Amino acid sequence: MRARLRPDTQMDVLPDHIAHGSAAPSAEPFWWSAGWLSVVAGGCAFVLASGGGSSAATVLALGGVAALVDLGLILTRRPSNDRLRLAAWTLGPGLAMLLSGGALGPLGVWCLAPLAASLMEGRTRSAAAAGAMALALMGLGLLVSLLGGPTLASAPAAPILEAVALVSAVGGLAVGLVSLLRRQETKARMQAGTLARLHRLMGEQPTQLLDILPDGRIAGAYGRPLAGGNLAGRAFFDLGLPQGRHELARGFQVALREGQADLGFAPAANPEGWLEVRLRRGRSLRLVAILADGRARRDQEVELEAARSEAEAQNTGKSRFLANMSHELRTPLNAIMGFSDIMRSRLFGPLPDRYGEYAELIHESGRHLLDLINDVLDMSKIEAERFELSREEFDGREAVNAVLRLMRGQADRAGVQLRGVLPREPLEIDADRRALKQIALNLVSNALKFTPRNGAVTVGLQAAGGMMELVVADTGMGMSPEDLARVGRPYEQAGDAERRAAGTGLGLSLVRSFAELHGGEMIMESAVGEGTTVTVRMPVLLPPYARPEGAQASSPELVEAPTA
Repeated sequence: MRARLRPDTQMDVLPDHIAHGSAAPSAEPFWWSAGWLSVVAGGCAFVLASGGGSSAATVLALGGVAALVDLGLILTRRPSNDRLRLAAWTLGPGLAMLLSGGALGPLGVWCLAPLAASLMEGRTRSAAAAGAMALALMGLGLLVSLLGGPTLASAPAAPILEAVALVSAVGGLAVGLVSLLRRQETKARMQAGTLARLHRLMGEQPTQLLDILPDGRIAGAYGRPLAGGNLAGRAFFDLGLPQGRHELARGFQVALREGQADLGFAPAANPEGWLEVRLRRGRSLRLVAILADGRARRDQEVELEAARSEAEAQNTGKSRFLANMSHELRTPLNAIMGFSDIMRSRLFGPLPDRYGEYAELIHESGRHLLDLINDVLDMSKIEAERFELSREEFDGREAVNAVLRLMRGQADRAGVQLRGVLPREPLEIDADRRALKQIALNLVSNALKFTPRNGAVTVGLQAAGGMMELVVADTGMGMSPEDLARVGRPYEQAGDAERRAAGTGLGLSLVRSFAELHGGEMIMESAVGEGTTVTVRMPVLLPPYARPEGAQASSPELVEAPTA
């Protein structure tokens, strides 16, 4: 969850006008512009009252100054109009100066007006441009004076305008300098406060930041001293224990080459601790390292690893126990089934009908229980890696035909058509005969369980692409993508509660395990309402059927196989 700082805890940030060397809009430039406008208006009125040969030109000049200063007065409220304001303060006083005798005339000192305005507004970024404008006006004014440009003929007007120009320009420069110095002092004070807060935050943060030079030396360290005291000048590789410095050096090289690296190490300053470091490449091949205390995470990972190892050990122990108990579980059950079979066959004389029915039930339940135990024991042996294949060479059709004959009765009772499509010629394979029978039996049993009455189950066996393929397809209810992703894992089942109660959920997982033990695979395709097709492919073919993948196959003709 992201924490939200309260307003009183947020770090102060320099305002844009201070961070960029400019002043905030204030009332001083406005009133200073208003004062200039008043001086211009008074000078214009005085010239009109005193009269003179060039009064019209002077009044025109002062009128232009008034208009442009008035424009500057309006733009003063808009900090983004620096260039327009500078142009107004250059053209207005410059025009008045040129029309009143140039730089040597009574208004010659107004060539400094752009610089005074820039200083008054605190726009240090535009001060250089304003100074250039002032020098340009001064040069142009001197040229006009030397060439004998227009002058004020009215003697009374000249001294007054000289005084007004001198007071306004020099006063503006003085006030502007004072204002600029005050703003610079405010800026410096705020920057110092911000730097102090940054240093405090850097020192109080829970991590430690390192500035590392390209040769591995630490240029500076900030934050909690997780890796020791004064680190400046030390080699980054020396922060860890001697046996872990090679890993630090390797991570350093990876960060220089790829831009980043993450690793952990035991610090030399605290061998019992553990630090996590994130290295990031910056400019000039300098690296920034973030050190954080990783003991809690490491301890948690150790606990999780110990718990995982314990769970695996318990699971392996369970599997080994069941595998070792196979004889003890099967022997009494075989005896029960044997004696019940004797009773069913009435080898020692007739039995009452009720006892004969009980013998049938005992035999049927024992057979079902033996099948379940065999599945559990086989899976336990596979999980314990103690299942060994008993490979032999035989005709694969025989094993599949045996399963078809065995399941014929169950298919008839369920009202499902069961048929086999097998090669006409023998299909010689090198595999575990019992495992192949178990694969076919589990697939056919599953297909019959999920196929409704009047449906069909087809079992096909063929050689394809150098592999033996056993395909069992049904017209049953099919499976959803969620069930299809689950089945095939131990003890996972699909279907409703009644169908799940009919097995252990080990059938398909045993099929997959037996196929993988032979170097093959199991592929399932299904959709709800469209049935299920399971294909088992195993590289167990013997010549001439063992052909490489993609070779031109001479597949034998497939014919309907007898199932009875």
